[in-house]
Parts: sequence; structure tokens; C-alpha cells
Amino acid sequence: MDSLLKTPMKLVVLVAWLSSVLDPGKFSDICERCHENATCRPQNGSTGCFCNNGYTGDGVRACADDDECVNVTQICGKYANCTNTQGSYFCTCQSGFRSTGHAEFQTNDGTHCADIDECKDVQTCGPFSRCHNTPGSHYCTCQRDYASTSQTLRFQVKDGIKCEESPKKNCHNNDTCISKTVNQTIEYISNITDPHSRLDEIRKQTSGDLSPVDVISLVEALSQSASLLSVVNDTGTDQYMESLTNLTITEFMQTVNNLVENDELQAWDKIREDYREKTITKLLHTVEQATLTISKNYKMTTEVEVKTNDIDLKLYTFDTQQTKRKTIHATLGGDSINLTPKINKQSSINGSVSIVFLRYSSIATLLKPSDSPGATEYDQFARADDFTVNSPVVAAAINPPHIYELDQIQFTLRHTEAIDPKIDVTKCAFWEYSVARMTGHWATEGCERLYVNSSHTTCSCNHLTHFAILMSSGRENLLAHNNILTRITQLGMIISIICLSMCIFTFWFFSEIQSTRTTIHKNLCCSLFMAEFIFLVGINMSSNKLFCSIVAGLLHYFFLAAFAWMCIEGIHLYLIVVGVIYNKGFLHRNFYIFGYGSPAVVVAISATLGYKYYGTNKECWLSTENNFIWSFIGPACLIILVNLLAFGVIIYKVYRHTAVKKPEISHYENIRSCARGALALLFVLGATWTFGILHILNGTTLTAYLFTIANAFQGMFIFIFLCVLSRKIQEEYYRLFKNVPCCFDCLR
Repeated sequence: MDSLLKTPMKLVVLVAWLSSVLDPGKFSDICERCHENATCRPQNGSTGCFCNNGYTGDGVRACADDDECVNVTQICGKYANCTNTQGSYFCTCQSGFRSTGHAEFQTNDGTHCADIDECKDVQTCGPFSRCHNTPGSHYCTCQRDYASTSQTLRFQVKDGIKCEESPKKNCHNNDTCISKTVNQTIEYISNITDPHSRLDEIRKQTSGDLSPVDVISLVEALSQSASLLSVVNDTGTDQYMESLTNLTITEFMQTVNNLVENDELQAWDKIREDYREKTITKLLHTVEQATLTISKNYKMTTEVEVKTNDIDLKLYTFDTQQTKRKTIHATLGGDSINLTPKINKQSSINGSVSIVFLRYSSIATLLKPSDSPGATEYDQFARADDFTVNSPVVAAAINPPHIYELDQIQFTLRHTEAIDPKIDVTKCAFWEYSVARMTGHWATEGCERLYVNSSHTTCSCNHLTHFAILMSSGRENLLAHNNILTRITQLGMIISIICLSMCIFTFWFFSEIQSTRTTIHKNLCCSLFMAEFIFLVGINMSSNKLFCSIVAGLLHYFFLAAFAWMCIEGIHLYLIVVGVIYNKGFLHRNFYIFGYGSPAVVVAISATLGYKYYGTNKECWLSTENNFIWSFIGPACLIILVNLLAFGVIIYKVYRHTAVKKPEISHYENIRSCARGALALLFVLGATWTFGILHILNGTTLTAYLFTIANAFQGMFIFIFLCVLSRKIQEEYYRLFKNVPCCFDCLR
């Protein structure tokens, strides 16, 4: 005990212990004084009153509720509302969001608010509309050629708004309607005086599916508003001005992208060609001038890059006095442009220069080469219509041009479709247009091709504008022969129709020659006669869509029926040659089922799945869209393959049979005999259609003429080989005409 008293600290501890043992009621009095929202508990060696979690105070006189919703920033996270309770809180999701856990939650267990995608329900926006999900909400827009009953671009169905056919659907076909719509749009846009608010409104107007007249009017509105975009509040700092200029140029490029994106090509295609050329030329000119105008707001060396889905921009602004004159290089989406300045003593003018590079990935189809005089440079290769734009369209512009004079412009563009440099013709071209009339055409003056491979072409030009690669495929060059091939087709089919009608008469009229083979020949000739007659009369009647679709369907059926009977001919000959014994009646019934039933099944299935692909804008035949043409090519190729196999077996068997049965006949004569039979079989079995397959795989002038001649005159060849050269049929005609004096001498 004495040792415990030797140090003051130990003495204090002892006194406290004795006090607690001798007077415990004193500490129980402390706990009784605790606030109702406090707890009495020992802490740090002593017992006291402490406020519960969620409360703040001394634990005795006061324990006030902590408002976590106010004291803690975003305690519930994004898209949630915080509700304070006594000593606690809970979170609930905002409208348009749902909790990943309980409806009332705290975020400490990982629960948060997730967006509800209203657009998952296809009925959200109603018919003829598109649904666009946004965080916590959604909005609806009408499909192309439809407009909302509220005449607003964005709406929600709960407001009683729906989409109905737009009165402007066919407005692009009427000059008066176009002019009226353009004036109304410009008047509406002009009432917005603030340049950036005006640009924002045009951007909103260009979002969604546009009608053709909307494209025309909004391009006009953008063109008239472009000059105002350079107006920036110059009372701000340079940093503020640069930020505002960046925002303006980004919003401008997004607006242009809305007009030229791939989804809007459908609207552009409906615009009449003269209006389309004028509108796209005006848009190209506007974009070039507007971006240069906006760039004037940059007060220091700047490099800006803007990428959207279908248009890219790179902009350089610099002072020539501070920056050494050197080649300016820009790469946009895999394409590149190099600008080489002139280097001489006289080029000492200094000042601020802006250089703009642009790349359009989707507008190539809108800038089709025409027959205008400006396109004559490439007439030596093919007609202007034969050329297509086979690259993105790129542009480069400088302001002011006299400060940064150029020596050479070199660009390398990637081909939209791979080419064969040995066959395909490529030309470096630029879009030459009149600013006054806004009409243009592709020209090649001042541009030369430096290098070409299957995927890229490199060009050099001596001036700035919009550039692209024009291509005339070796296949497309065949269009120069179109007139000749068309005349051959018409002549051949007329002759074939006459010959086929004579074949049908022959096989039907003479009873002595009736057999399984003549039955097959008769049906083959009937099917081919109907196909060629309908082709000759209706192939070009594409003005009436319904009639054109019916013609295409009939052509599909009768050509497949002709192929089916060709297949039957091949199978029948094979059965004869290999010596198979068959039931003639049973075989005849199956021949008719296969010859006319199988084409009907193919056409019925094709029409059910893709009736809209019967008939095109140019001809009444099957569309190549979505590979629908394979509903004809597929069965035809299968039958050709079967017949070629049968043809090979038949020729081999006949040759072997002749050599064995008639050994006295020389080998040379044997080959000649088989060759004559083989030539006849080629036309009867439809093997000449293999030229068509060769033309699809590697289209050349030779394959085009071979296919046209062999198949346009197929009916004539069938008549020659099956009737004129047949001994039996010669005898039947001899008996028919032998009593006719005028014909007897000729027949004899």
C-alpha cells in the first residue's frame, strides 16, 4: 500500500477508485440527466451523455437533429431526392429513374438511381414517330414526311400530340411550295436576332428526319445566317472569346452534320436534280466561308478539331510573322491533305491566317458527274454518267489567300470501294461552281494523279476547293456499249419469239413426233416465249410501280419456269443415256409439277418476303437491294450446275457409244458428231447462261456481248437445232407441204 502512495499519479487513480466504490450514486445521477436523444456510456475512461447518431449537442441540454440533406453534398447521388428524418434520412429517385434497390434507400449499400428507358416500349410515341431517350425523360419526333399535330419538332404523347402525314411531303415537287416554305423558314429564323441563339435554333430544326423541302429551306437559312456567326462579345477576355468561338464552331459543325448525315440522304435523293445540285453546292460554299468567318475571333495561334458522324474539321489560325512558313498537314478520317506554301523573297507579307480542312464522308452520291461542258476532260474514258465519286469529299480553304500563297496542294484519299488499278479508271477532280448561280460540276483541270493502288489515290492540284476521286469501273465502261447491246437484245428477242412460236406450233401440231422429249421441248418453248415476250414489251415500263412490279413478278416466274424445263431436259437425257427404266406417266406428272410448281413456290416466297423489291426505278426486274436478285440467280445457278454435270455425262456416254458401235467412223468424224450434239445441248440446257455468271464475276465487253447474243437468240438456236436440223421434223413438214405446188420444188 505504501508503494502506491509514493507517486502523485498513482494516488489520483486510487482516490478515483475509492470514490466510485464508496459513492456510485453520483455517476447514476449523470446518466439520468441525459437528453432523450442521447445515450449514457463510458468513453475515454469516464461516463457521460453523448448524442445519438444523427444528432448534434452536449448530450444533456440539447441533441438537435442533423439535416444530412443539407450538411452533406449530394448524399443521395445523382438523380435522387433526399428526405430528412429525425436522426436519419432516406433517398428516393427522381421521376424518370428507378432505384436499383429499395424505393427508400441510403447510398452506403451501393444503391443508386438508374434511368428508365421509356423508348423500350415501342408504343411510347405512337405511330409514325421515333422515340429518343434522355436522362430521366424522353421526347418524340415524327418520321420523315410526317409532322406533329402541335407543329413542334419534339413532343410527348401525354400532351395529346401525335404524328400525321406532313402537308410538305410532296412540296419539293412544286416550285411555288418550295419558295413559300423557304420564305417562311427564313422569316422565322430571322426573327431570332442573337446569332448564337439563331444557330442553336437551326441546329434543333435540322435534328430528326427532314423532308426534302426542309433540307432546301434550312440550307438557305443557314447560308443567310452564316455571316453573323463572327459576332462575338469582344468585351470578354481572350480566353472567354476562344471558348465561345470553339462552342460556336462545334455547334455549327453539328448543324451541318445533321444536314448531310447518312440518314438524310433519303431526303436529298428525293429533291429534283437541279435543286439538289444548287442546294448541296450552297451548303459546301456556306460551310467553307462560315468556318473561315468564325475563325477571325481567334486572337492567338490556335488549332481546333471537330469530329462528327459524317463531317470532320480541322482549323489552324496563326500569324505568319511568328510562325515559319512550312507545309501544313492535316489528316481527317484516314485521308490526308498537304499544303505547300511558296517560298520566295517576295512572300514577305505578314498577318493572321486561317486554314480550314473539311472532310465529308456521305455526300459523294449527291455530287454526281454530269454531262456539262466542265466534265469533258474525262469523256475520252467514258461518258460522264459512267463515273462515280469513289472517295470522301475533302476541302481546304485559306483566308486571306494573298498572305499564305500556295505552291502545291497534295492529297491522298481512300477509295469508298476497292478498285483494280489495271482496269478501273480514276481521276483527280474538284467541284467547280459558280458563286452567283450556285451550280457546279466536277472538273479535272489543274489536277493530276500521282499514285494509285486498290485502296488509295494520291493527287496534286494547283488550287483550293473541294476534291474527290472519280472512278469509272471497267464494268461501268460497258455503258458505252449499252445502245448496241440494247439493240442486239431487242433484235434477238424478236427473232427468238418468232422462232419459238414456230417451235410451239411444230411440237403441238405434228402427232407423229409426240414423245416425252417433244413434251419437254414444247413446255420449254412456251415458258421461254412468255418470258421473252413480257421482257420485250414490259421491261422498261417503270413509270407505274404496281404494273412494273407485276411485270417483274411474271418475268421472275417464266424465266424460272424456262430454267426448270431446261433442268428437266437435262435429267431426261441423262436417264436415257445411262439406260434407266422409268414409268412414263408418273414421270410426266412430276415433270409438270417441277416445271411449273417449283417456280411458283420460289416466286410466292420471294413476293411474300420482299414484294417491294419487284421492279426498280429504271426497269421492271428484280432489285439488287438486300441481295433480292439472288431469288433468281440462286435457282438459276443451281439448275445450270446440274445441267452442266448432266451435259458432261451425256457427251462422254455418246462419244463412247459412237466409238464402240461405229468403229469404222474416224476419230475426227466422231468428235465432229459429238461437237454438233454438244452445241445443240448448250442452248437447250441453258448452259449459255454461264456467260451471265462470268459477267457478274468479271464484267468485260466480251462477256457482255457473249451473254447478250447467246441468250437473246436462244429461241432461234433452239428452233435451228430442234426443228430445222431434225430429220423427223423435216419429213413432217415435207408431208405437210408436198401437195402445195409452190412449196414442193423448194422442199425437194
